[in-house]
Amino acid sequence: DIAMDVAKITLISSDLMLLPKTFTLSRKTVAGIRQNLFWAFIYNLIGIPITAGILCPFTGFMLNPMIAGAAMAFSSVSVVLNSLRLKGVRI
Repeated sequence: DIAMDVAKITLISSDLMLLPKTFTLSRKTVAGIRQNLFWAFIYNLIGIPITAGILCPFTGFMLNPMIAGAAMAFSSVSVVLNSLRLKGVRI
């Protein structure tokens, strides 16, 4: 039990041929995490200042906070959907 807690990877079966599949799944998972972080960062970098009114002095455009809240909810949904893509990955 201690070895399983300390290990970075724990194989349930004794088949060592599953190791390449494990590493492939790990790479795809890390890629999905990076994509999610990138898009969340871009959304917050662009969406929050526009909602705060940074464009208002120049263009008079100010985003309704209700629309910004809906966009934030859509951002969360897109992160979840991007993560769920891993279920369909063929390894």
